[in-house]
Amino acid sequence: MSLVKPTHAGYFFGQSIITLAARLRAGSVTSVELTQAALDSIERLNPVLNAFVHVDAAVALAQARKADALFAQGQDLGPLQGMPIAVKDNIDTFDYITTYGSAHFDRFKPSHDALCVQRVREAGAVIIGKTLTHEFAYGPTGDRSLQGAARNPWDARCITGGSSAGSAAAVASGMVPLALGTDTGGSIRIPAALCGTVGFKPSFASVPLDGVFPLASSLDHVGPIANHVEDARLLFEVLAGRACQPAATPRALRVGWITCASFGPVDAELHQQVYQAAQQLFGEALQETDALQKIAAGMKDTLQTLQRAEAFAVHAERMRDAPHKFDQEVRERLEVSSEVRGWQYIRAQASQAQYKAAMARLFEDYDLLVSPTVPITATQVNARQVRVGEQDIDVRAAVLSHTSAWNLTGLPSISLPVGHVRGMPVGLQVIGAAGADDHLLQVMSQLFVPITGGG
Repeated sequence: MSLVKPTHAGYFFGQSIITLAARLRAGSVTSVELTQAALDSIERLNPVLNAFVHVDAAVALAQARKADALFAQGQDLGPLQGMPIAVKDNIDTFDYITTYGSAHFDRFKPSHDALCVQRVREAGAVIIGKTLTHEFAYGPTGDRSLQGAARNPWDARCITGGSSAGSAAAVASGMVPLALGTDTGGSIRIPAALCGTVGFKPSFASVPLDGVFPLASSLDHVGPIANHVEDARLLFEVLAGRACQPAATPRALRVGWITCASFGPVDAELHQQVYQAAQQLFGEALQETDALQKIAAGMKDTLQTLQRAEAFAVHAERMRDAPHKFDQEVRERLEVSSEVRGWQYIRAQASQAQYKAAMARLFEDYDLLVSPTVPITATQVNARQVRVGEQDIDVRAAVLSHTSAWNLTGLPSISLPVGHVRGMPVGLQVIGAAGADDHLLQVMSQLFVPITGGG
């Protein structure tokens, strides 16, 4: 099947890290050439997509020359050596301005790299620039930031999803082959699904959060956005500081399709496309399960309580001293967040533990759970209502509805691009058991070939 390209496509669209790494080692391309290709793609596409908020060509090319020099000396740091990679703007970088998407930190430059960035540098990658985040990562649409709205490469009138908005747009458009994102309720997987990339949220605490601006400390995750599952695995290994372990002796998979009513309404055409993709991937292993129907609403409420309390704790002084510096919508969310009582937060922590235990029991019956990543396609920038079936629902609630449960329970989950509905990308979400990141990535690397067609 021919590769369908977005309206706005750059050098790295659809390219594999493994192929690029082989070309680097064969001497058919240099890191400086790859980095320049990224810079050229950014120069051409970023005025439309607003994916990058800070790029420094001199800094990037200096890193690329260092990578090439190491190759020339026979030093090979691994598959990321010489690769251009983008970093979300809520992750600290000592050599790039890091604003967290907020006027509170306009022109701020951290003194140190986040630990995850340090690991990426040690692997020889080239940090090409910082990508737009929804302000303080507190929003799933990617259109509320100091730097404005990121735009979807398939239709620049539409949202990318958030909060890892620029990272998803940068990879989906082919400005870079890899990017770092963060995910507290779906912020890697949502934009990955809406833009048509692979987005992986690891198990909770499998990637260190040192130097990542917190949204909600019990729910925050760092992970990769990539063109291919194998690329995401290679970046995850660097972020986690360890190699993925070989899979155990294979046996027949048991895969549960989460019945769509469990987490709320789903666009009918999108449901059909994603379910067909799941059937193609898993065949007879796919069985419907309604096990989550009774607990889905409680999981959502629990996550919301935890996230609100923890987010307000981070921003209480800024809300007191300089509330005008927040985007209005983000400020309103924080005002609501301030209303969570201490006893509600303590109860939510207890509920979180119970839901983790419930998931552990469910994964005794299944190896993987699957669902649509997002139940709608990308809406227009600034839209806050969307019609799904016979209902008008809140855009932000809709895009979070199928992803946030896996932040609450800390389970690894990946969004895979499985074609298009009405010209816009859609994603299939695959969820693994707690700590089963390696198994999830290896199974999906073997099974998943990107679907490029669709309506």
